[in-house]
Amino acid sequence: MSMSTRGLQKKTTNDTLPQKAPLLGIRRHCLGGRDGRGVSSLVSLYGCPLRCLYCLNGKTLLKDTPSYQISANELIEKLKIDNLYFIYTGGGVTFGGGEPLLHHSFIEDFISKKPTKWNIFIETSLNVPLSSIENIASKVDLFIVDCKDMNNDIYIKYTGKDNSLVINNLKWFVSNGMSEKIKVRVPLIKGINTPYDQKESIRKLHSIGVSNIELFEYIVPDSCV
Repeated sequence: MSMSTRGLQKKTTNDTLPQKAPLLGIRRHCLGGRDGRGVSSLVSLYGCPLRCLYCLNGKTLLKDTPSYQISANELIEKLKIDNLYFIYTGGGVTFGGGEPLLHHSFIEDFISKKPTKWNIFIETSLNVPLSSIENIASKVDLFIVDCKDMNNDIYIKYTGKDNSLVINNLKWFVSNGMSEKIKVRVPLIKGINTPYDQKESIRKLHSIGVSNIELFEYIVPDSCV
């Protein structure tokens, strides 16, 4: 067995037709922290239910953005090149976007076929129906949730949607004993919220039962403000 294929034993799968998802790109060698743990590869998928004023990856919304349909097996083959990094650093694959949970069936298919030692991380707004989460939640190592702001008025101002799904999904994780699977990131967004709003978001998250919280600041170009 070669060093590059060590630990690539696969889980059993069913014989259903392969799920596919629109792939925007893959960013290799992401260091733990922002995009998961260890050394990970960020897989960006097309599409998002939100329309954020300062979208950090606007390409996920543009109809003319180049993307192509990829199957789970095809994606695994592309990612095997970093197998050793994933295994020896505790890293793996991070699904981002856009909103990767729009493609939850694809992610579930990928998880069922991936090498067992690859960890799975998902960067998400969590503004999706519960049905997009409940079948894969126990199989994902960490959901990295950008909550924007827990104040619904601020949330609507920034995203164009309310945050009821976000709150209900966070409560679902907690009530099902999976609060350790979520890390909620609370951004400071220039012209949208304040440090006081961040503190209020933390207070509301604590009241729900969320304890793994990270503060950060969006870097917004002056031309966008």
